[in-house]
Amino acid sequence: MAWFDGFDSKDIPVDGGTIRVRFGGRADRPALLLVHGFPQTHAMWHRVAQALRDDFFLVLPDLRGYGDSLKPPGAADHGNYSKRRMAQDLVDVMAALDRPRFFLCGHDRGARAAHRLALDHPQRVQRLALIDIAPTLDMYEATDMAFARGYYHWFHLIQPAPLPEKMIGGDARFYLHAKLGGWGAGGLAHLEPEALAEYERCFCRAESIHAACEDYRASAGIDLEHDRASRARQERIECDTLVLWGERGLVGRMFDPLALWQAQCAAKVSGQALPAGHFIPEELPGPTAEALRSFFA
Repeated sequence: MAWFDGFDSKDIPVDGGTIRVRFGGRADRPALLLVHGFPQTHAMWHRVAQALRDDFFLVLPDLRGYGDSLKPPGAADHGNYSKRRMAQDLVDVMAALDRPRFFLCGHDRGARAAHRLALDHPQRVQRLALIDIAPTLDMYEATDMAFARGYYHWFHLIQPAPLPEKMIGGDARFYLHAKLGGWGAGGLAHLEPEALAEYERCFCRAESIHAACEDYRASAGIDLEHDRASRARQERIECDTLVLWGERGLVGRMFDPLALWQAQCAAKVSGQALPAGHFIPEELPGPTAEALRSFFA
């Protein structure tokens, strides 16, 4: 991809396969791990990465189940797609790049993996940024008609295989476009054609659709078990945390992100709403990069 000129790419071994990683920027600067969400790949960060390449050593992985990373069949308990497993993948990637401590930013599903990483590996994360999510457990426990309508895909994707896989696979490109153009984004205008083509290439395959469903099945099951156990042990995020959400998105309208994340953090929580929908890094790459530069600096 032309927009990643100067960046390297490699497949890094993890448990069960490999994680595709793109990395670049300044090797003499702190490491910043940027983690994408559903239904995208690391390509969602391309404009943010160009803006931050002189400030950080940037690491952009494809989560397991997405992009060109491993996509194993789901386990009976969906544990191989748990956020704990994804977090361990990310720790392994950073260790392989000789960056055991790092700044961490996640969007959407990537932010959920980042939350778990900060709990399970607090010594690794220097600062944390979470984009357009509230804690998974709080969101599920607040389920009502409005939430079910707004987040219908949460309840569709968790149905037993192969029902959602077959339904989405009947016209995967239509489904992908519907998700990318929804959530307050106002269509697909925020996406460059090259990025959209990359999402189509990676998502519109049977193994990718199954993996995405497994990601959500894990979130509705084993991830909630892990979250409840962490709260019972009073585990909290130990580093300063930045929370960003979109003014036109559902998170800020349905929840109080700052209050919910402060309840899960032992350190300072700051944040703001940005004039965007859900896909903030692509809708507002400049303000997103500036917010991250200011916070991680």
